[in-house]
This record gives sequence, structure tokens and C-alpha cells, in this order.
Amino acid sequence: MTIYLGIDDTDTPESRGTGRLARFIAEGLSSEFDILGVTRHQLYVNDAIPYTSHNSAAVIHIDGEGNGSLQVIFDSAKEMMIADFIEGSDPGICIATAEQISTPLLRFGMSAKTKVVNQDIARHHAKMDNILLEGLGGTNDGIIGALAGVGLAASGSDGRFVMRGSTRMMTGCRSIDELLASGIDQVMTQDRQPVKDGDVRISKFPKPALLGGQAVLFVSDLDGDYTDLVIG
Repeated sequence: MTIYLGIDDTDTPESRGTGRLARFIAEGLSSEFDILGVTRHQLYVNDAIPYTSHNSAAVIHIDGEGNGSLQVIFDSAKEMMIADFIEGSDPGICIATAEQISTPLLRFGMSAKTKVVNQDIARHHAKMDNILLEGLGGTNDGIIGALAGVGLAASGSDGRFVMRGSTRMMTGCRSIDELLASGIDQVMTQDRQPVKDGDVRISKFPKPALLGGQAVLFVSDLDGDYTDLVIG
């Protein structure tokens, strides 16, 4: 059973980003749960929406089994977020299993990428699907991105991984075999041709796209000379 833990609007222009907090929470939860990765999801950028820099949400993917695990994860993550609250931020947190994600919620996630949505709409979808959703300070606007992020992550084809296995250790020039062993499922060119062997020059660390439920690293190909790309 895959569990999606979404957070958003946890930072200010002067503070650490939401992605960094999500990785911190993932590391904290990893002692009890199997963390599958952390994804970043781009939401709508518009002057009518208060956001820090890029208006993106972060989602922690968790392999969770057992009664009560949802509440345990939610409470643990909430405690870490409250302890790290940044004055001036408007954090929100959401958690759901893949089985809870309805078609309307998937549509809500997609709509948050293209138009302004509000807390009432977010709370409505959470109530309809019996999903834990809570604001943790400020205006509580973070619940919008937290819920949207969960829907987008559950779609299996949105955003990109900012943490997956040992991908953040993959720097410099790495072989395809090394990249696959680090947690990347496939390496592809932009025209979606699979790359089975060779080396890839990594600009910082790989950020594979979430595509078809897999971590897919896209690369540019110049006569067999591969360089990683950030897509999603």
C-alpha cells in the first residue's frame, strides 16, 4: 500500500525550502517506514496566489502497512513541521493511501496546476475522500498545495523526484548501471528511447521524472554523449 504525505507553503523567502523540509521529514520517518522517495510538483504561478518562489508542493511516498499507520505517520510529520514552523509561512499537511484517491481528487490536483483554487474546494475533496488534511499556521493556505500534491503524486505521472534511493549521491559522471542501482527505474532520451548502457554526465544530482509510476531519468543524447535533464 502506497501512502502519500503532502506538505506545502512551509517556508519564506529567507528560510529553507519545502523540499528540504520534506527530505528531513522523510529521513525522520525512515526509521519506522520504508520511504520510496520524495517528489516535487509544480502548481499554478499567478499573482493571485501567495507563494515563496516557485509555488511547488512536496510529497513523500511511503510503503506503509498495518492498521493505524496513516495516523502515526501524520502525527509524526505534523510534530516535525510544528517544531520547524517558520514565522510568516502558511503550512499545510495531507496524507492519503493510493486507494483513497478518487478521480475528482486527481482532477483537483491537475486544476491546481492551471488555475486558482481555494481552501473550501480543498477541504471539500478531503472530506469526500475521508482524507486527513490540516493547516498548521498562518492562513493555512498550504492545505491547497498539500492536497493537490497528493493527487498529482498518486496520478503516477507528474513532477520529479528530489530524493529517491541514493540518487542524491550520484554526482559527476555515472554509468547507467550505477544510476539504475541508485533507485532510478529507467533512463530515456527526450524522444523516450531507452538508454541501456554508457555514462551520463550529471549536472548536480539526478532528478528523475515521475512517469507511469516510475522514476525516469531523461537525458540529452549527442552522438552517445549523455547529459541528465530536469523534466517535470
